[in-house]
Amino acid sequence: MILDQFILAKNKAKETPYKEVKSSEKPIRSVVKALSWRFIGTLDTLLISYILTGEIGIATSIASIDFVTKMILYFFHERIWNLIKWGK
Repeated sequence: MILDQFILAKNKAKETPYKEVKSSEKPIRSVVKALSWRFIGTLDTLLISYILTGEIGIATSIASIDFVTKMILYFFHERIWNLIKWGK
């Protein structure tokens, strides 16, 4: 009985391609999530920088640089991972 269920489940998996089975989100959702996460990260950097320096101008400069550099690094990080076949 258990073996029959296992075989049936295995055959169903073969009939349906992986792309149809996996749940995915639209690219715009991914972009909005990335931007919202970056915004939260930048606020964190701003707060920590302000606590450490005591100056809002310096904290804002640090947070601005952090926002730009981390967006660029994230882009290249994603591009490199797209080249890696592992886990696809």
